[in-house]
Amino acid sequence: MSSGTGGDYWKDKALPSVFKHELLKRYLPQFGGMTGSQSQDKRVVYLDGYAGEGRYENGEPASAEIALRVASYFRARHGITMECFFTEAQQKSFERLNQVVEHYQASKVVAHASRGEVDTVLDSVVQRAARAPLFLFLDPCGLVLPQRRLVDVLARQRPQKKPPTELLMNFSMMAVWRLGGHVRSPNGNERSLQRFDDVCGGPWWREYFAEAAAPTAKEGAAEDAIEAVAAEYSRLLAQRTGMFVQSVPVSHDAHKRAVYRLVFATRSQYGLWVFGDSVARARDEWWKTLDAREESEGKLALWPMRPDPKEIALGAIPKIADNLEKVLLRSRQPVKLVDHTLEIFGDFYGQVTEPAARQAVQRLHKQGKTPSDGAGVKRTREITVHPRSAAA
Repeated sequence: MSSGTGGDYWKDKALPSVFKHELLKRYLPQFGGMTGSQSQDKRVVYLDGYAGEGRYENGEPASAEIALRVASYFRARHGITMECFFTEAQQKSFERLNQVVEHYQASKVVAHASRGEVDTVLDSVVQRAARAPLFLFLDPCGLVLPQRRLVDVLARQRPQKKPPTELLMNFSMMAVWRLGGHVRSPNGNERSLQRFDDVCGGPWWREYFAEAAAPTAKEGAAEDAIEAVAAEYSRLLAQRTGMFVQSVPVSHDAHKRAVYRLVFATRSQYGLWVFGDSVARARDEWWKTLDAREESEGKLALWPMRPDPKEIALGAIPKIADNLEKVLLRSRQPVKLVDHTLEIFGDFYGQVTEPAARQAVQRLHKQGKTPSDGAGVKRTREITVHPRSAAA
């Protein structure tokens, strides 16, 4: 994270960063493992475009050090080189970041830190990854790169499935709210509006806030406009890149709107599956941290307890089983779970971990709707489910 961070930002993790870093910590090793072992020279390229200081003052790793730890692990345990690039615009933050990077360079991790904006190094990093998997992590405090720039990288420079390219980026809901105010105000700053036009790939987003400012608009229309803009941004990114795009809300606590959304893009069903599982696990850690902090502040008794993950899973399993049955009935042939990630998980994508899908298969088996029970298949995503007629 770069511009806009206050003086206290690097003292300790705020709750949104707890979720974001847990997600990165869980997903990045799996991306590297899935793609690096199959890539030429066992290489993976990683770019953190707004890296900040790399480590909090209390010693906890921030995004940069999380990636460096993953790179160190891959090098030592699997012989995979994860080449890391970090950019940071603020001089003070860059100096601290560079110290963290130099520490890992001393242990033979391949890493580079640059002072400046991510756009100045983006093309060279893409070229460096010409024959290697590429993961882009873009986490600005304010506005992210223009969408046309992202589309140029993802759809023109890296249009292929292999070597894979994936993106995880921060889409600021606070920025959308602030800029929406410029649309609704007769004194709105046109330069700021045009800057966000670039981020969104067009001025289409303004219409949502123009409607919210109408005399006939319902209460809460401006808040709804923020969510609508974020959803349309993801839809357009998917349309313009040909990638699967998922958006995850991130907030300070359970009673507030999202401060930003993490937008994930991939061409891989495997990526979709593992990302959804990682989101659910990161969300669980976010809840645990929230509970612990509220308890330490004497607030826990004032708020409802967090949803029980076991109860959520119990409610999800019948729905996932129903979704899977519909896929089976439509296809009338064996179905590999990972090939239908979003259809199978439905509304529970990112809400429950992958064991719920295995239990859904077992539920259908007990109901006599499939001869498959998933037994003997180590990874849930690799389970192939046969339609009932295949048992005859």
